[in-house]
Amino acid sequence: MGKDLAAAYSVAQQTFDEADAALGYKLSQLCFEGPEEKLKLTEITQPAILTVSVAAFRVLREKGITPAFVAGHSLGEYSAHVAAGTLNFADAVRAVRNRGKYMQEAVPVGEGAMAAILGMASDEVRKVCQEAAQDGVCSPANLNSPDQTVISGSKSAVKRAAELAKSRDAKKAVMLAVSAPFHCALMQPAQARLAEDLRKLNFQPMQVPLIKNIDAEPTSDPVNAREALIHQVTGAVQWVNSMRKLIELGAEAFVEVGPGKVLSGLMRQIDRSQSCLNVEDEASLQKTLQSSVLSPQS
Repeated sequence: MGKDLAAAYSVAQQTFDEADAALGYKLSQLCFEGPEEKLKLTEITQPAILTVSVAAFRVLREKGITPAFVAGHSLGEYSAHVAAGTLNFADAVRAVRNRGKYMQEAVPVGEGAMAAILGMASDEVRKVCQEAAQDGVCSPANLNSPDQTVISGSKSAVKRAAELAKSRDAKKAVMLAVSAPFHCALMQPAQARLAEDLRKLNFQPMQVPLIKNIDAEPTSDPVNAREALIHQVTGAVQWVNSMRKLIELGAEAFVEVGPGKVLSGLMRQIDRSQSCLNVEDEASLQKTLQSSVLSPQS
């Protein structure tokens, strides 16, 4: 991840160097060379994705492409804060390392679960979760698109909800291979620990508005934005409404930075008429820079 950007652009290499110094180990080497098993540990995955995302953003900025708004899905909200100037990158990379650690430690391995429910309206998914919860926890975690809602909670309750959804004509209900049940009430211990960390950090005035995961509303207030980061640990990611809010605010082009094209895929499900580009490596960077929908400083 990020290896060819770091090789081609000094600002990308500097981003990896900053991450290595902030964390006290060679995150860059893990991103460039693996092993994959180690990258899958959430306290390494989170700073790795953040670092690649910020490296890609900085290269774009160097090329004259700057955002009018920012938003990030779950962990991506930290990348959005770095892009908005709210958070210092070194602070952000340490914060997400701890976020990963706290989330992993909040629930004993094997006790939590997540599942993707496809082809069922989010209101129906919410009802299924309420029925399945019984003596456990089960709730929508990521409202990703009109066709896809991820649920999270106690393993038995999530399994019940997945079976209920299938019996009620959901197109598909798939248990996900995750290390912990993110974005649900079981993450309360992680939220409390992360709140202490984030309240010690210096959140700067925001250079551009950010659309918050927790309520899909824009903010330019760093204190409000910090509280939203805290509450998203147990709260659902309101991604559909976040994208609709950006469209309502006049956004004309969406650029996904960082590894993969998951958000671009979700946008096709939310509104196929929107122009969506991504930057994760040199090839995708050049394609984005050559796109007719982007112009410098827009």
